[in-house]
Amino acid sequence: MATNDTPNTPDDEEDPHHPTNRPQDRWGRFERSMATVRRDAKAAGLRADGLTYEQIAEQLGWADKSDARKAVLRARADVARPAITRLIATESEELDALYTEACAILQRRHITVSHGKIIMWRNPDTDEEEPLLDDGPKLQAIRVALDVRKAYEELHGLKQPSRVSIDAQQLGDEIGALLDRATRDDSTTG
Repeated sequence: MATNDTPNTPDDEEDPHHPTNRPQDRWGRFERSMATVRRDAKAAGLRADGLTYEQIAEQLGWADKSDARKAVLRARADVARPAITRLIATESEELDALYTEACAILQRRHITVSHGKIIMWRNPDTDEEEPLLDDGPKLQAIRVALDVRKAYEELHGLKQPSRVSIDAQQLGDEIGALLDRATRDDSTTG
């Protein structure tokens, strides 16, 4: 009597893509391993070589062509991560400069000017005429500082991709080269 309910075979134990072997986070969600990153890169390479998604799925053992397409898209995203990290760093520097300037404005003494003349008032403590201080620029600087802090939090609150290793970086560079080659090949044939 034949049954389809076979336990894990030795092949399943060795396959890093088998569900029982895939790493999971503390909530039980699957995480990408280096083996998966490499497999995605291989799919991108095969696509760059001109294979269809169906052929890639068959060659790499996926159930259908949508899995191959998803792998190629993940490989493309891996290539974009270093650029996104640089963009976040650049925007952080710009936000830091804006925040520093807003704090400098808060430290300055601002006087009230009307129709080109400094408005004076008599200080009751000293009984002397002094320029009337203007709180408007400080209030605006406070608003700007709060807006900059909010933008900074949003920028860094994004789920940033973690860098797996130097191997992953090199793999990303290789994928980028393969995708460039595929794009060039597509544009010359189309």
